[in-house]
Amino acid sequence: MIKNIDKTKKESERNTAIIETLYGCGLRVSELIDLKISDLYFSENFIKVTGKGNKQRLVPVSDINKRCINDYLLNSRSKIKIVEKYSDILFLNRNGSKLSRAMIFTIVKNLSKKSEIKKITSPHTFRHSFATHLLENGADLKTIQQLLGHESITTTEIYMHLDNKALVSVMNKFHPRSENT
Repeated sequence: MIKNIDKTKKESERNTAIIETLYGCGLRVSELIDLKISDLYFSENFIKVTGKGNKQRLVPVSDINKRCINDYLLNSRSKIKIVEKYSDILFLNRNGSKLSRAMIFTIVKNLSKKSEIKKITSPHTFRHSFATHLLENGADLKTIQQLLGHESITTTEIYMHLDNKALVSVMNKFHPRSENT
């Protein structure tokens, strides 16, 4: 999807940073649009996320994600006339105001269409992919729960729709009765 962002558009760096942050940090839409510049702790490789119930958590941020956000901050956001009450909000619209949830859905929908993705794609798809890819690559559920900001592990378990091949692979790798252990 990122490859299909039109680099000639003013909002290209912002949209790249949005997609990278949704997938790279597993954020909810509300967490993304409320993310503040003062929540970026890049020297520690974290962002502070305020989730449901105003609960805060630290989420690691990758070098790629940091680069995309910094490019947006330095090259694009700096050229917007910012409404004062939104001066600390990271992602802004062209009028210098906070982006709406609907706008994030529109950005994802348009990029999905441009990328010829046939499945219905929403901002939540990136959150699901974030969690699923972590699990498929060996992360434990407790860590994923913490990263997603889930109060209950059962919420995290519901998220995980592993295919049967992945389940068999885990079973073969870790079960003491498996022939591979």
